[in-house]
Amino acid sequence: MYMNDDWQVPSYKTTEFQEKKTKYAVIIPVINEGQRIITQLQRMREVLPLADAFIVDGGSTDDSLEHDYLKSTGLRALLLKTGPGKLSAQLRIGLAHALNEGYEGVILIDGNNKDNPDAIPLFIEALDQGYDHIQGSRFIQGGRKLNNPLLRVIGIKILHAPLLSIASGFRYTDTTNGFRAYSRKLLSDPAVQPFRDIFSAYELHYYLAVKAGKLGLKIKEVPVEREYPIGKVPTKISGIRGNLLILQTLFRACTTYFDPKPKEV
Repeated sequence: MYMNDDWQVPSYKTTEFQEKKTKYAVIIPVINEGQRIITQLQRMREVLPLADAFIVDGGSTDDSLEHDYLKSTGLRALLLKTGPGKLSAQLRIGLAHALNEGYEGVILIDGNNKDNPDAIPLFIEALDQGYDHIQGSRFIQGGRKLNNPLLRVIGIKILHAPLLSIASGFRYTDTTNGFRAYSRKLLSDPAVQPFRDIFSAYELHYYLAVKAGKLGLKIKEVPVEREYPIGKVPTKISGIRGNLLILQTLFRACTTYFDPKPKEV
């Protein structure tokens, strides 16, 4: 049962390891991350007591999410998506579950071990200060980018961040970074309605960044560190088709395409 019967959330299975202990949740979307998510959870041990952490699995087949190990890390629960959709479908599951559990804010961090989880306290501090959309940035003072692909950095700086900044009215510097946080206020605003099937792939990240600005909610960026491994870049976005999808999603997010439509009478 969801807070709102109108929410569209993919079906999923819950395996709970710990009781609720904090007022904020950390949501970690993964699919076949292998050793990367294992290493990341090891790195997160010191910050996990500060916010309850959930993995939202998109359907991994690599045996990296062994339950006894996950429980030993202090993870709150594993949410296994059984319904359709990709990243935004996973995020809808995690965000809806967190709201239903009574959390006051949600921090998102990718499960590919690119982000340094030591920045999680900065997101918690910003949520405590009443910010509604907190974007992690490797480009502001205190942030770091290590081995980041040059073409991606250029694309963010000359296209992605400027367009979302214009659309939202807030000057973002790092709009593709999945390390970010949302307040309960933003996620439950009737003008936002993030729990819709239109959000399946990468739409939700971009949409919420724009919508928070348009609604005049409190936004800030906090410095984070994002490191890519040397060699082949692990990514779910590849090829011409993948990049064209990102551009299409970006342009749609900068318009009213994803806005809630008035219900037909």
